[in-house]
Amino acid sequence: MKKQIKTLKSYFLFSKEHRSGIFLLFLLIIVVQFFYFVIKTNNFFFQNTIKEDKECLLIQKKIDSLKNVKEETVAIPKKFNPNFISDYKGYMLGMSITEIDRLHAYRKEGKFVNSVKEFQEVTQVSNELLQKMAPLFQFPEWVTANKKQKSFETFVKKEKEKIIPIDLNLATKEDLMKVYGIGDKISDIILKEKEKFGSFASIEQLAFVWGVSPEVFQECKQRFFVQSNVVVTKININTASVKELVKFPYFNYAFSKEIITYRSMNGVLQNIDDLAKINSCPLEKLKIIALYLEF
Repeated sequence: MKKQIKTLKSYFLFSKEHRSGIFLLFLLIIVVQFFYFVIKTNNFFFQNTIKEDKECLLIQKKIDSLKNVKEETVAIPKKFNPNFISDYKGYMLGMSITEIDRLHAYRKEGKFVNSVKEFQEVTQVSNELLQKMAPLFQFPEWVTANKKQKSFETFVKKEKEKIIPIDLNLATKEDLMKVYGIGDKISDIILKEKEKFGSFASIEQLAFVWGVSPEVFQECKQRFFVQSNVVVTKININTASVKELVKFPYFNYAFSKEIITYRSMNGVLQNIDDLAKINSCPLEKLKIIALYLEF
Protein backbone atom coordinates (compact mmCIF):
# COMPACT_ATOMS: atom_id res chain seq x y z
CA MET A 1 0.00 0.00 0.00
CA LYS A 2 2.82 2.38 0.91
CA LYS A 3 4.60 1.45 -2.23
CA GLN A 4 1.54 2.38 -4.30
CA ILE A 5 1.20 5.75 -2.56
CA LYS A 6 4.85 6.46 -3.15
CA THR A 7 4.47 5.60 -6.80
CA LEU A 8 1.45 7.97 -7.11
CA LYS A 9 3.30 10.86 -5.47
CA SER A 10 6.10 10.50 -7.93
CA TYR A 11 3.73 11.84 -10.60
CA PHE A 12 3.27 15.14 -8.73
CA LEU A 13 6.91 15.74 -7.90
CA PHE A 14 8.66 18.05 -10.43
CA SER A 15 12.18 19.09 -10.73
CA LYS A 16 13.23 22.74 -11.12
CA GLU A 17 13.55 22.36 -14.89
CA HIS A 18 10.07 20.81 -15.07
CA ARG A 19 8.52 23.67 -13.11
CA SER A 20 10.16 26.26 -15.34
CA GLY A 21 8.87 24.52 -18.45
CA ILE A 22 5.32 24.37 -17.08
CA PHE A 23 5.43 28.07 -16.16
CA LEU A 24 6.61 29.05 -19.64
CA LEU A 25 3.90 26.94 -21.24
CA PHE A 26 1.24 28.58 -19.09
CA LEU A 27 2.60 32.02 -19.92
CA LEU A 28 2.59 31.20 -23.64
CA ILE A 29 -1.05 30.11 -23.47
CA ILE A 30 -1.98 33.41 -21.80
CA VAL A 31 -0.12 35.45 -24.43
CA VAL A 32 -1.79 33.55 -27.31
CA GLN A 33 -5.23 34.04 -25.75
CA PHE A 34 -4.55 37.78 -25.29
CA PHE A 35 -3.52 38.30 -28.93
CA TYR A 36 -6.50 36.28 -30.13
CA PHE A 37 -8.87 38.48 -28.13
CA VAL A 38 -7.21 41.70 -29.37
CA ILE A 39 -7.32 40.66 -33.04
CA LYS A 40 -10.97 39.58 -32.78
CA THR A 41 -11.96 42.87 -31.15
CA ASN A 42 -10.11 44.89 -33.77
CA ASN A 43 -11.81 42.99 -36.59
CA PHE A 44 -15.25 43.71 -35.12
CA PHE A 45 -14.44 47.40 -34.72
CA PHE A 46 -12.97 47.54 -38.23
CA GLN A 47 -16.05 45.91 -39.77
CA ASN A 48 -18.36 48.33 -37.92
CA THR A 49 -16.22 51.24 -39.03
CA ILE A 50 -16.47 50.13 -42.67
CA LYS A 51 -20.25 49.74 -42.34
CA GLU A 52 -20.60 53.19 -40.76
CA ASP A 53 -18.39 54.68 -43.44
CA LYS A 54 -20.59 53.19 -46.16
CA GLU A 55 -23.74 54.60 -44.52
CA CYS A 56 -22.10 58.01 -44.19
CA LEU A 57 -21.13 57.92 -47.84
CA LEU A 58 -24.71 57.10 -48.87
CA ILE A 59 -26.12 59.91 -46.75
CA GLN A 60 -23.57 62.35 -48.10
CA LYS A 61 -24.42 61.27 -51.64
CA LYS A 62 -28.11 62.00 -51.04
CA ILE A 63 -27.27 65.40 -49.54
CA ASP A 64 -25.12 66.24 -52.56
CA SER A 65 -27.89 65.24 -54.97
CA LEU A 66 -30.42 67.40 -53.07
CA LYS A 67 -27.99 70.31 -53.19
CA ASN A 68 -27.66 69.86 -56.94
CA VAL A 69 -31.44 69.88 -57.37
CA LYS A 70 -31.74 73.00 -55.23
CA GLU A 71 -28.97 74.71 -57.18
CA GLU A 72 -30.66 73.85 -60.48
CA THR A 73 -33.99 75.18 -59.19
CA VAL A 74 -32.44 78.42 -58.04
CA ALA A 75 -30.52 78.75 -61.28
CA ILE A 76 -33.72 78.72 -63.39
CA PRO A 77 -36.39 80.74 -61.49
CA LYS A 78 -39.89 80.63 -62.94
CA LYS A 79 -41.89 83.75 -63.64
CA PHE A 80 -45.15 84.28 -61.75
CA ASN A 81 -48.06 86.67 -61.35
CA PRO A 82 -47.26 88.82 -58.27
CA ASN A 83 -50.97 89.03 -57.44
CA PHE A 84 -50.86 85.43 -56.22
CA ILE A 85 -47.74 85.42 -54.03
CA SER A 86 -48.23 83.07 -51.08
CA ASP A 87 -46.79 83.70 -47.61
CA TYR A 88 -44.06 81.12 -48.22
CA LYS A 89 -43.09 82.41 -51.67
CA GLY A 90 -43.03 86.00 -50.46
CA TYR A 91 -40.82 85.05 -47.53
CA MET A 92 -38.43 83.13 -49.83
CA LEU A 93 -38.20 86.17 -52.10
CA GLY A 94 -37.19 88.35 -49.18
CA MET A 95 -40.46 90.10 -48.37
CA SER A 96 -41.40 90.83 -44.78
CA ILE A 97 -44.66 89.57 -43.26
CA THR A 98 -46.00 93.14 -43.19
CA GLU A 99 -45.29 93.62 -46.90
CA ILE A 100 -46.99 90.32 -47.76
CA ASP A 101 -50.01 91.22 -45.62
CA ARG A 102 -50.38 94.55 -47.45
CA LEU A 103 -50.60 92.71 -50.77
CA HIS A 104 -53.14 90.19 -49.42
CA ALA A 105 -55.29 92.96 -47.95
CA TYR A 106 -55.23 94.74 -51.31
CA ARG A 107 -56.31 91.54 -53.10
CA LYS A 108 -59.16 90.94 -50.64
CA GLU A 109 -60.69 94.19 -51.86
CA GLY A 110 -60.98 92.60 -55.31
CA LYS A 111 -58.14 94.70 -56.73
CA PHE A 112 -55.17 93.57 -58.82
CA VAL A 113 -51.61 94.81 -59.09
CA ASN A 114 -51.03 95.53 -62.79
CA SER A 115 -47.49 96.91 -62.86
CA VAL A 116 -44.15 96.78 -61.04
CA LYS A 117 -44.67 100.34 -59.83
CA GLU A 118 -48.12 99.52 -58.46
CA PHE A 119 -46.70 96.45 -56.70
CA GLN A 120 -44.20 98.65 -54.85
CA GLU A 121 -46.87 101.22 -53.97
CA VAL A 122 -49.07 98.51 -52.44
CA THR A 123 -46.42 96.42 -50.64
CA GLN A 124 -43.91 99.23 -49.97
CA VAL A 125 -40.95 96.95 -50.66
CA SER A 126 -37.53 98.55 -50.99
CA ASN A 127 -36.03 99.49 -54.36
CA GLU A 128 -33.28 96.93 -53.85
CA LEU A 129 -35.71 94.07 -53.28
CA LEU A 130 -37.93 95.26 -56.12
CA GLN A 131 -35.01 95.10 -58.54
CA LYS A 132 -34.51 91.43 -57.63
CA MET A 133 -38.19 90.53 -57.87
CA ALA A 134 -39.31 92.58 -60.88
CA PRO A 135 -37.63 90.35 -63.54
CA LEU A 136 -39.71 87.42 -62.21
CA PHE A 137 -43.05 89.20 -62.56
CA GLN A 138 -45.36 88.06 -65.34
CA PHE A 139 -48.60 89.99 -65.76
CA PRO A 140 -51.52 88.83 -67.96
CA GLU A 141 -51.38 89.72 -71.66
CA TRP A 142 -54.24 92.17 -71.39
CA VAL A 143 -52.22 94.15 -68.85
CA THR A 144 -49.04 94.22 -70.93
CA ALA A 145 -51.11 95.30 -73.91
CA ASN A 146 -52.96 97.99 -71.99
CA LYS A 147 -53.11 100.43 -74.89
CA LYS A 148 -54.76 97.86 -77.12
CA GLN A 149 -57.25 97.14 -74.37
CA LYS A 150 -58.19 100.80 -74.05
CA SER A 151 -58.67 101.14 -77.78
CA PHE A 152 -60.82 98.00 -77.75
CA GLU A 153 -62.97 99.41 -74.93
CA THR A 154 -63.39 102.64 -76.90
CA PHE A 155 -64.44 100.62 -79.93
CA VAL A 156 -66.98 98.66 -77.88
CA LYS A 157 -68.44 101.87 -76.46
CA LYS A 158 -68.84 103.31 -79.93
CA GLU A 159 -70.47 100.11 -81.10
CA LYS A 160 -72.94 100.25 -78.21
CA GLU A 161 -73.80 103.80 -79.10
CA LYS A 162 -74.61 102.75 -82.66
CA ILE A 163 -76.94 99.85 -81.68
CA ILE A 164 -80.37 100.18 -83.27
CA PRO A 165 -82.80 97.55 -81.95
CA ILE A 166 -84.60 95.43 -84.55
CA ASP A 167 -87.64 93.14 -84.44
CA LEU A 168 -86.59 89.71 -83.17
CA ASN A 169 -89.02 88.00 -85.55
CA LEU A 170 -87.32 89.73 -88.49
CA ALA A 171 -83.75 89.12 -87.29
CA THR A 172 -81.51 87.08 -89.57
CA LYS A 173 -78.77 84.66 -88.62
CA GLU A 174 -76.21 87.43 -89.19
CA ASP A 175 -78.14 89.81 -86.92
CA LEU A 176 -78.17 87.24 -84.13
CA MET A 177 -74.45 86.51 -84.47
CA LYS A 178 -73.63 90.16 -83.83
CA VAL A 179 -74.40 89.46 -80.18
CA TYR A 180 -71.27 88.47 -78.29
CA GLY A 181 -71.87 84.88 -77.14
CA ILE A 182 -74.13 83.83 -80.01
CA GLY A 183 -72.30 81.85 -82.63
CA ASP A 184 -73.27 79.76 -85.61
CA LYS A 185 -74.87 76.94 -83.61
CA ILE A 186 -76.86 79.01 -81.10
CA SER A 187 -78.15 81.34 -83.82
CA ASP A 188 -79.55 78.30 -85.66
CA ILE A 189 -81.20 77.07 -82.44
CA ILE A 190 -82.90 80.46 -81.96
CA LEU A 191 -84.23 80.46 -85.53
CA LYS A 192 -85.55 76.90 -85.15
CA GLU A 193 -87.22 77.90 -81.90
CA LYS A 194 -89.00 80.72 -83.71
CA GLU A 195 -90.22 78.26 -86.37
CA LYS A 196 -91.78 76.06 -83.66
CA PHE A 197 -93.94 78.95 -82.38
CA GLY A 198 -94.48 80.60 -85.76
CA SER A 199 -93.37 83.87 -84.18
CA PHE A 200 -91.93 84.94 -80.87
CA ALA A 201 -94.58 86.53 -78.67
CA SER A 202 -92.10 87.99 -76.18
CA ILE A 203 -88.40 88.80 -76.02
CA GLU A 204 -88.39 86.86 -72.73
CA GLN A 205 -88.59 83.63 -74.73
CA LEU A 206 -84.89 83.94 -75.54
CA ALA A 207 -84.10 83.31 -71.88
CA PHE A 208 -85.41 79.74 -72.30
CA VAL A 209 -83.45 78.97 -75.47
CA TRP A 210 -80.63 76.46 -74.98
CA GLY A 211 -77.19 78.12 -75.07
CA VAL A 212 -78.38 81.65 -74.28
CA SER A 213 -76.72 82.65 -71.01
CA PRO A 214 -78.13 85.41 -68.74
CA GLU A 215 -75.39 87.79 -69.97
CA VAL A 216 -76.21 87.07 -73.61
CA PHE A 217 -79.93 87.48 -72.92
CA GLN A 218 -79.36 90.94 -71.44
CA GLU A 219 -77.48 92.03 -74.56
CA CYS A 220 -80.24 90.55 -76.76
CA LYS A 221 -82.77 92.75 -74.96
CA GLN A 222 -80.71 95.77 -76.06
CA ARG A 223 -80.50 94.65 -79.68
CA PHE A 224 -83.95 93.15 -80.28
CA PHE A 225 -87.60 93.69 -79.41
CA VAL A 226 -90.94 92.00 -80.07
CA GLN A 227 -93.88 94.12 -81.12
CA SER A 228 -96.77 94.19 -78.69
CA ASN A 229 -99.29 93.55 -81.49
CA VAL A 230 -97.41 90.63 -82.99
CA VAL A 231 -99.70 88.04 -84.55
CA VAL A 232 -99.16 84.51 -83.21
CA THR A 233 -100.96 81.22 -83.75
CA LYS A 234 -103.06 80.57 -80.65
CA ILE A 235 -104.33 77.32 -79.16
CA ASN A 236 -107.82 77.00 -77.70
CA ILE A 237 -106.97 75.36 -74.39
CA ASN A 238 -110.56 74.13 -73.87
CA THR A 239 -111.06 72.41 -77.24
CA ALA A 240 -107.58 71.27 -78.29
CA SER A 241 -106.89 67.54 -78.27
CA VAL A 242 -103.82 65.90 -76.73
CA LYS A 243 -102.26 65.70 -80.18
CA GLU A 244 -102.75 69.43 -80.76
CA LEU A 245 -101.53 70.38 -77.29
CA VAL A 246 -98.34 68.34 -77.65
CA LYS A 247 -97.37 70.41 -80.70
CA PHE A 248 -96.99 73.45 -78.48
CA PRO A 249 -93.24 73.61 -77.56
CA TYR A 250 -93.80 74.22 -73.85
CA PHE A 251 -96.23 71.31 -73.40
CA ASN A 252 -95.06 67.70 -73.18
CA TYR A 253 -97.29 64.64 -73.55
CA ALA A 254 -97.78 64.11 -69.79
CA PHE A 255 -98.84 67.71 -69.17
CA SER A 256 -101.13 67.68 -72.21
CA LYS A 257 -102.95 64.64 -70.81
CA GLU A 258 -103.32 66.34 -67.44
CA ILE A 259 -104.98 69.32 -69.17
CA ILE A 260 -107.53 66.97 -70.76
CA THR A 261 -108.13 65.27 -67.38
CA TYR A 262 -108.61 68.62 -65.66
CA ARG A 263 -111.16 69.69 -68.30
CA SER A 264 -113.11 66.48 -67.91
CA MET A 265 -113.25 66.80 -64.13
CA ASN A 266 -113.61 70.58 -63.68
CA GLY A 267 -115.05 71.86 -66.91
CA VAL A 268 -113.46 74.57 -69.01
CA LEU A 269 -110.45 76.58 -67.95
CA GLN A 270 -111.45 80.17 -67.35
CA ASN A 271 -108.04 81.79 -67.42
CA ILE A 272 -104.32 81.22 -67.08
CA ASP A 273 -104.67 80.85 -63.31
CA ASP A 274 -106.67 77.65 -63.83
CA LEU A 275 -103.82 76.26 -65.94
CA ALA A 276 -101.40 77.00 -63.11
CA LYS A 277 -103.43 74.70 -60.84
CA ILE A 278 -102.53 71.65 -62.93
CA ASN A 279 -99.61 69.57 -61.70
CA SER A 280 -96.28 69.88 -63.55
CA CYS A 281 -97.33 73.17 -65.15
CA PRO A 282 -94.18 75.08 -66.26
CA LEU A 283 -94.88 78.07 -64.01
CA GLU A 284 -91.67 79.91 -64.98
CA LYS A 285 -93.01 80.14 -68.55
CA LEU A 286 -96.63 80.85 -67.61
CA LYS A 287 -96.68 84.48 -68.79
CA ILE A 288 -95.31 83.49 -72.18
CA ILE A 289 -97.69 80.53 -72.47
CA ALA A 290 -100.66 82.85 -71.83
CA LEU A 291 -99.76 84.79 -75.00
CA TYR A 292 -100.33 81.66 -77.11
CA LEU A 293 -103.63 80.49 -75.54
CA GLU A 294 -107.34 81.16 -76.01
CA PHE A 295 -109.87 80.50 -73.23
